Amino acid sequence: MVEFAPKIYSKGGESLMPGIKVHPNDSFDEAYRKFKKQVDRNLIVTETRARRFFEPMTEIRKKQKISARKKMLKRLYMLRRYESRL
Repeated sequence: MVEFAPKIYSKGGESLMPGIKVHPNDSFDEAYRKFKKQVDRNLIVTETRARRFFEPMTEIRKKQKISARKKMLKRLYMLRRYESRL
């Protein structure tokens, strides 16, 4: 077995970077697919884009308020849609 991608450990021993173990009979495409799936699961690309530029706490709170409002409006819309069918 060959290990694909290095693992970096934090203080707690938890690995921060994804890594997969490649069996000798696996093709490169299979290994690459597994690696991409693990990267998607860990939300690495999303977090990297978010950390690209410094964002003050006020901007973060503003985004959280907007997303909470959107979530509430979506629930209200779904509830009204459901009630109209009754």
